[in-house]
Order: sequence, then structure tokens, then C-alpha cells
Amino acid sequence: MKVKKIHHVAIICSDYEKSKNFYVNILGCDIEKETYRSERKSYKLDLIVGGEYQLELFSFPDPPHRPSYPEARGLRHLAFEVEDIKQAIEDLEKENIPVEPIRVDELTGKRFTFFSDPDDLPLEIYEK
Repeated sequence: MKVKKIHHVAIICSDYEKSKNFYVNILGCDIEKETYRSERKSYKLDLIVGGEYQLELFSFPDPPHRPSYPEARGLRHLAFEVEDIKQAIEDLEKENIPVEPIRVDELTGKRFTFFSDPDDLPLEIYEK
């Protein structure tokens, strides 16, 4: 088997409307399709990032918490590429989203930083 690319990343949120607003109105993802599955009492929101379907946002009744800090085993974070990291930080801070100080990747020399989604999922922005 040879994997061709990442098809999508699935995120389970605790407050669907709050997370939908965050990913659509703050991060600028486009909605491809929104589905309510009544038998599961669950929403599934297919989101487009950079012109490609890449994120699935799910809601389920009472999802368990996932430890993040200290860093737990498993998926560490989700990173988004941006053209201008300072502008991206300014946009996030206008929405009262705390952002860590900019760091420089010692291997690539590129700038990056971290922030969190409404459920404290660690997110990264990485300057192109």
C-alpha cells in the first residue's frame, strides 16, 4: 500500500454551534455539507480548507474529554498554513483567541505559533 495524501481530519466538539462558528467564521473554512443524523443525535459538518475537503466536525452527546496538557499520546496538533503569520495572529486576537508567541522552526527557518479551538484542541499556524 502507498498512501497518496491525507483525505480528512475528524474533530469531535462539545458545542457544535460554537465550534462551527470558530472553524467557519473565524478560521475561514467553507462548508461543503452539513448533515444532522437524528439516530445518533449528531451533526457532521464537512469543511473545505484551501479549496479541498479536509475537515469533518462532529457533535455527539456528552463526548469524553481528551487530555492535552501535559502532552498525551496520540494526535499532537492540527496545523494550518498561512501566508502572513502576523496578520493571522492579529485576526485571531481580534476574536479574543489567545495565541502563543511566534517561534521559528529550527529545521526550516519558518515561523509558527499555537492557539486552541473552543475545546482546547491545539492548533498551529505555520507561515508558508
